[in-house]
Amino acid sequence: MIKRGINYNDIYNYRNSRHFINTVKEARRYDKENHKETVIFAGACQSYFEAIILAGANFASSPARILIDFLDPLIIAEKVATTEKYRYVTIDDISKELREGKKGVGGIGANGKMTTM
Repeated sequence: MIKRGINYNDIYNYRNSRHFINTVKEARRYDKENHKETVIFAGACQSYFEAIILAGANFASSPARILIDFLDPLIIAEKVATTEKYRYVTIDDISKELREGKKGVGGIGANGKMTTM
């Protein structure tokens, strides 16, 4: 959020969120055309969380418009990557491992990506 921004639902009050939103939309377009199941984590500290999720991200920061720990996206990526593909990973499964919990990162979840050979 910009320092003088007061309306959380105005994209012009965010410095970089429009770039995250456009990138997520482009990734989802590619995903659909190539029949992939990409898991997307987007955003940064104080991003427009709701718009990033609506654009198609599985996880985004920061629902409470706070600063997040730089390890939080890595923790989520590790959890999704090491969870069996038949299990669905939600933010509730991960929130206890994150510094700020659900205030720092939110999302709709994703299927795990680990396959056994």
